Formats: sequence, C-alpha cells, structure tokens
Amino acid sequence: MEENLRIIISGGGTGGHIFPAVSIANAIKEMCPDADILFVGAEGRMEMQRVPAAGYPIKGLPVAGFDRKNLLKNIPVLIKLFKSQRMAMQIIKEFRPHAAVGVGGYASGPTLKVAGKMGIPTLIQEQNSYAGVTNKLLAKQAHKICVAYEGMERFFDKKKIILTGNPVRQGLRSHSMSREEAIRSFHLDPNKKTVLILGGSLGARTINQCVIENLNKIKESGVQFIWQTGKIYINEAIAAIANAGDVTMLHVTDFISNMAAAYSAADLVISRAGAGSISEFCLLEKPVILVPSPNVAEDHQTKNALALVNKNAALYVKDMNAKEELIDKAIQTVNQPMLLNNLSVNIAKLAFTDSANVIAKEVIKLAEKYKKEHEC
Repeated sequence: MEENLRIIISGGGTGGHIFPAVSIANAIKEMCPDADILFVGAEGRMEMQRVPAAGYPIKGLPVAGFDRKNLLKNIPVLIKLFKSQRMAMQIIKEFRPHAAVGVGGYASGPTLKVAGKMGIPTLIQEQNSYAGVTNKLLAKQAHKICVAYEGMERFFDKKKIILTGNPVRQGLRSHSMSREEAIRSFHLDPNKKTVLILGGSLGARTINQCVIENLNKIKESGVQFIWQTGKIYINEAIAAIANAGDVTMLHVTDFISNMAAAYSAADLVISRAGAGSISEFCLLEKPVILVPSPNVAEDHQTKNALALVNKNAALYVKDMNAKEELIDKAIQTVNQPMLLNNLSVNIAKLAFTDSANVIAKEVIKLAEKYKKEHEC
C-alpha cells in the first residue's frame, strides 16, 4: 500500500507566522487530503495553542531568540539551540517527512537545518522585503524560496526564488457582512468614519500609548475607533477609558476574533508593518497608516512599510514620532475620501490572491519527487 505524503511545517512565534503556516497546511490538505502534516514550533510560544486549534499536531522545541545587545546572555540560548537540533533530528527520524517548510520564527532554524543535512528537500517562505539572518543561512540548502516582494535576488539565489506573496488568514474575503452590519457588530455608528487600530496579536505599546494619551482628541474628532490592544495592554486601556469618562466612539478589545468584520467596518487601518498584516491590507484594498516596530531584526518592518510608501500605497509614521503625529494623521486621513481611494487603489495593485495554493503546489512537487526517488 502506497504511503501518504508526509510534510513538516516549522515556525511561528507570532500570528504573522502562524496564520500563513496554517493556510499553507490547509491548501496542502485540499490538494492531497491524505497528506500527513506535522508542525514544529517553539515551546511556550503561541503556535503551541493556535496550531492544535486549527486541527494539526505540533511538537515543541526549547529554542529561543538571540540577544543581540548582550552577547553573554546567549550562552543559555546556544545550549537550547543545540538541544533543539537534537530534538529536531529525532522528530524527523520518527516522522520521516518527504519535505520540510520553514515559515519563519525560532523553530524553523534548527528544524530546516537538520532536515537539509538529512537530505530532506526544504522550502522557505520569506515574508519580508528584507531577508532575515536565519533564512539567509537556510537558503543555501533550500530547494525553493517563496518571497512576497520583488528584488529578493539580492539575498537569495535567483534560480530558487518564486514570487508568491504571503498567505493570509482564510475567510477574510469570503464573508458577506456589509460595512453597516460590521460596524453595528462593534456597537458603533455606521454613519461615522471608522478607524481600526491593530497592534498585532500581542499588542504594540507605542500604538496603545498613542490612543491612551489622545483620548480627549478622539472624543472631539467626530471619528470612531475599533481598538485592539493585545492581551498585555487591555487592563491599562480599560482604566484609561474609565478615567476619560464617556468615550462612546471607541470600541476596545484585547483580541478581535472576527477580523473579516473588523476590516469591513474600517475606512482606515492603523497597524504595525508586519508582512502578514500588509498582505491582508493589500488583498482587502485597505488604506493604512503603518507604524513599523523598531524592535525587530534588521529593522525589517520599516523596509516593509517603505516598499508600500514608495508606491503611494500606504502612509507611514515613525515609532518615535507616533505619540505626537499618529492620531492627528489618522483623523485627517479618514476625512479625505480622495486620499483614501488613492491608497486603496494603489495597495490593491500589490496583492497576491492565491499565495497559499501556489506555495502548497511547490511543497507537494518537492515531496512527491523525493518520495518517488526514495520509494518511501
């Protein structure tokens, strides 16, 4: 009896890595319903909950990120990395994958490095416009490199590159809720301009502080806001609103479960410049003000943002200037229909509509080739 395809998908750490990984897995299962898919993540990170919730098994590695400011703190990190590589080797020996996929995040480094050394074909997905150190190292032995931006041959072998875009959360475009219904679901007024504030799955301190320090300005603006704080900041946000009095034009929550409704409600979005979020804005044609996080490797969020700004497809506020500029800029922008329309038209030109399926096909091709050559 012929064995099913077996595929490992590794990475995570943030929703920006997990959502694309699950989308790729779902696309593989649609094309090959009998395929066995195993995720490998980092212990204690959100993939250890989100992936099983999506219906897939996951193994955890004790891997952690390097501290680039204090090198002495990396001794325990190196020990964890060595242990993770040994554990990854054991996982691969037991699961016997026909291909391994890396989507970024701590776990993808040791998993794909070991897979490559063991002769398993690997595919990496580089979400950002500026390649990270781990992916640059993994690219040397990778068979395929799926990217979301043009010009990535400055980091990778051009022959391996496939321009696929980033997979996004499924269901964002298939919903049927109107803007009015969406706004009412957040207990807001459909007749008012609406700004959606996102800080990522964990929240963004700068963006949250901008809102807290400008609550009076928000109250007087005539604009309403849907504010996702992230779980770390929700109590601080609720306390600030209580102190500010009656802020009826502000819907605050730590997590938005129905992102399709949130996007439908929004005339303008404020967000960090993570690659996954940007891909969603492109696909949904959403005008956006990007506030890149300064606390990421190689300042890649600024590079992501500028890739859009340079094409008049987004607006941009530096993190250091956000407290003074962001809320004013949002209120001004959301009241300029022509500017909103231009941003929407230009960001739509950058969208990829079938990323997960394109990547899944490449993974399946690699796996089937390996399976045939090794008769396993």
